[in-house]
This record gives sequence, C-alpha cells and structure tokens, in this order.
Amino acid sequence: MPQFDDDLFLGVAVTNMGTAQPGLGNPSPMTEGVGPLGRIYVWDTVPATKAANNLVTTVTPTGAQALTVVAGAGVTAVTRADGTSAFQLDVPRAVSVTQVAAGTARNFTVTGFDFYGQPMSEVIASVAGSTVNGKKAFHQITGVSVSGATTTAVTVGTSDILGCPVRFTDRGYIARVGWNNTLAADAATVTPADTATATTTTGDVRGTVLPTSAPDGTRRLVVAVLLTGLQCGPNSTRAGALGVTQA
Repeated sequence: MPQFDDDLFLGVAVTNMGTAQPGLGNPSPMTEGVGPLGRIYVWDTVPATKAANNLVTTVTPTGAQALTVVAGAGVTAVTRADGTSAFQLDVPRAVSVTQVAAGTARNFTVTGFDFYGQPMSEVIASVAGSTVNGKKAFHQITGVSVSGATTTAVTVGTSDILGCPVRFTDRGYIARVGWNNTLAADAATVTPADTATATTTTGDVRGTVLPTSAPDGTRRLVVAVLLTGLQCGPNSTRAGALGVTQA
C-alpha cells in the first residue's frame, strides 16, 4: 500500500465492513475501504487593516485611463519571477473602489494574480458617493484602469472580504469560523465559491469570508474548512481543490 506524507491521500484503507455482518443482508465485501475520506483544512491568518486608498490614492479621472497603483499600508511592491512588477496584498482579499462624491459612475478594471499565481481580473462598477467592494480575492495587483471620466475624486483600496485558500461550494463545508481569540463561533458573512466559468464579473473561485468586526493586524482568523474526496482523495482534481480557472 502506498504511503504519502502530505495528508492529502493516505492510501487505501482495508476494512471488514460488509463481510457477512448480521442484519446487513450480506452485501459484497468492501475490500477497498470506505474512502475517499475527507479532511479538515485549517485556514489561519491575521489580516491587516483595510484602507480605502492603499492601491490608488485620490485622483479624478479625466477619461478612460490607467491609474497609478501605489504600495500603501498593507501593500508591498514586488517583482514576480517572470519580471512583472506587482503590488502584493498582505493576504488575498477583495478590492474596493470609493467615489467620494456625486459624479459619473464608471467601471474600474483590476488586474493581477491570485494566491496560486493564476492571472485574474475583475470589473467593479463604482457608485457615486459610496464604496463598492469587489467579489474576487486578489493576492497581487498589476493594474487598475477606469472606463471614463468620473468628474469627482476616486480611490482604490482593500476590503475586509478575505479569500479562502481552498474551494468550498456550500456554507455547510465551513465547520467553524473562529475570530479574535474567542471560543464562540463568529457569525461571519461566508460566500461560497462561484463555480461558473470565470469572467470579469463572476465571484471568487474558492470562496470568501468577511468577519463580523474589522481586521486590524492583530486579530486572528481561524476557519476550519471541510474537504471532500474531490479535494483530497485519490480522485481529487485541481478544480475541486482550487476552483475553476481564473479569468
């Protein structure tokens, strides 16, 4: 029997289940066990404080244009292995667009990469005088552009919507959300993975969690995610574990 030490697949489990057990109607022997069995993935992170302008500081676009991205609080300028310059967030999280006053709402296109280096993009439609959070969890940002003039100032920053490292397609797969050193479970806003073919307007391919109170760089988030056989068994797939391919 093969042995793998990464706890994703521990090999075939032998059992006597179903071998002429009384009352079971003598089903066929299950010599290959009852697997694949699932696992629990522990997602442990201490997110920094969000900021409305830590990616794009206050600017009033005069037309369709690329905006200047900066490395504000919780953001680090990095050079990827392929030589691409990017701005890395402290943890994968959704981007926010703030249009500070009445003006013309526009589409903002955010491009970058996820936690596993997959290229991704999202279109976020601004709302005059409000902040709009995106749905996708970015790990690195390579650009932000706007579709036209807004006639009022805008900023782009980070939100408290945090991206899970593994896919969950139902809230029932979240065994527990622990937050801020408290034994009681946190009533977080949990959004399952979007399983549709990814576009610039679909949701996160793995799922997101929004805690009840704001991260501040000291509060710890611990989420227990139940993994199915499609994610950790011998028949697991990349899409099962990490979601559909980003777009």
